[in-house]
Amino acid sequence: MMSIEAANWAYCEDFRPEDRVLLEARDTADQLGCTPVHPGAGQLLQVLAQVSGARSIVEIGTGAGVSTTYLLRGMGDEGVITTIDMEPEHHKAAKRTLSAGGFRPERARMITGRALDVLPRLTDAGYDMVLIDARKAEYPQYLEQALRLLRVGGMVVIDNALWHGRVPDPAQRDESTTAVRSTLKLVRDDERLTAVLTPSGDGLLVAVKNAP
Repeated sequence: MMSIEAANWAYCEDFRPEDRVLLEARDTADQLGCTPVHPGAGQLLQVLAQVSGARSIVEIGTGAGVSTTYLLRGMGDEGVITTIDMEPEHHKAAKRTLSAGGFRPERARMITGRALDVLPRLTDAGYDMVLIDARKAEYPQYLEQALRLLRVGGMVVIDNALWHGRVPDPAQRDESTTAVRSTLKLVRDDERLTAVLTPSGDGLLVAVKNAP
């Protein structure tokens, strides 16, 4: 029998069914071997982009374009997302997803390459939001770059913040879990940030960059 906590989580994840564009993107992601954000986390991303009025977002980890679609749906018509992924096939798939979703090509600036090589080339304090959802072992470095890229009042959002339930378990000390756990601690201890950790999807950490 499902626990109350698990039943609540499942109910929230299924609260708003995904449409054909997102479901097909998930099928493509499965074929490519990449894992997109859960529906609940994606819907939260869309709401965050909308209520913040985000016009410029950096996404670290494109996959098949599931989270990209959610973010663009939350942004205004002129909003642009810069999305980074190491795999050219991921960007090809994401372009198909965004086209099916009715987005103009110029709404998404896709950069193929290692995120830690690309991020230093982006503009300081030039972005409203940074979504971190790529190689877990590099999360602390992604966070460092995100704080440089964000304007005051901008948000850094970290997916897989609970990493399949491993982060809350101190006995789990593999490289990925340790890196995610360390990143959460960095956020929690940083006086420049106001943060909340939510159980949406696989855990979504949201932090706002405050004025110095």
